[in-house]
Amino acid sequence: MKRLVILGGGYGGMNIISNLLQQQLPENIEITLVDRNPYHALKTEFYATAAGTKANTEVRLDFPVDHRVRYVYKEIDAVQTEEKQIVFADESEPLAYDYLVVGLGAEDTYHRIPGAATHTYSVQTMTEAVKTGAAVANTRPHGKIIIVGGGLSGIEVAAEIRSSRPDLRIQLMDRNEAVLRPFDMKIREYVEAWLLKNHVEVIHHSQVEAVDPDGVVNRNEKYKSDVTIWTAGVVPNRIVQALPYEKDREGKIVINEFYQVPEDESVYIVGDCATSEYSPSAQLARQQGQQIADILLSVLSNKQPKTPKPIKLKGTLGSLGRSDGFGNMMDKPMTGWLPRVAKSGVLWLNKRH
Repeated sequence: MKRLVILGGGYGGMNIISNLLQQQLPENIEITLVDRNPYHALKTEFYATAAGTKANTEVRLDFPVDHRVRYVYKEIDAVQTEEKQIVFADESEPLAYDYLVVGLGAEDTYHRIPGAATHTYSVQTMTEAVKTGAAVANTRPHGKIIIVGGGLSGIEVAAEIRSSRPDLRIQLMDRNEAVLRPFDMKIREYVEAWLLKNHVEVIHHSQVEAVDPDGVVNRNEKYKSDVTIWTAGVVPNRIVQALPYEKDREGKIVINEFYQVPEDESVYIVGDCATSEYSPSAQLARQQGQQIADILLSVLSNKQPKTPKPIKLKGTLGSLGRSDGFGNMMDKPMTGWLPRVAKSGVLWLNKRH
């Protein structure tokens, strides 16, 4: 019996499972997917849950039901690579594997800023997004929200809170001279104008030095807030950080052309945990998942896998409320209703798939 264990039911893990189950698998394969939740969560929509404009039931999907795969819903404590087994936080019996896929995603990085981990809310997991949504909903009338980080997540959270709670003051702290630094200048200027028009104050060249229950210290000045939300960068999951494999400067595991760890080719890495020329995204993880499924099918059938074709991303989409958006589509910067409609279409396709 060959035991394949997939850690994480995110975009990468879900696509691996979906593609494997569409194939005729060898009879001697045992597939197990491990996740803390009994559902696949649409992480790209967590900003809406955090703002209170979408219930968590709208941003999650059931895992596929198939007799060839079993699910373990537990919190992982560690991966013991020498023993080839998964250890769980509840101290239940470890789970052994012959082949392992690691797709545990990312978590917030707080850059050693005092109080940031303790006194901020997050959008990195479903549980955290729900907590953030409750905090925003319970904020006093005309209260103040501070969002630390002017990237894609920060912009979408700010825009969605503006839609959810028009009464609130919103400040967005960005360390650069303009938000959305990796995007085209046309997009950055459009988003800045949207934020100004919709009374979201952007504080550029921010340098957050500390966070406490009452707000944020930025360049020696105290900015009070009722709720502080952290969207200022991520690092691979702590379980991944502890693995004894070579990592790049961002803490991602170095892989070969087959998504395998060179030190142990029975281990595959997908999504935010794997080194890549591209920034982490759901689109990237899905494409990687499809390629890993093809590779695994060959390996489990005792065949030589074909080298995957280079990944080609179709662009990045962001939303500004329900009727406005931005993004790179077919290598062209786009703003307005079209990218917003396109993002809604991508979400619909994901759910249907």
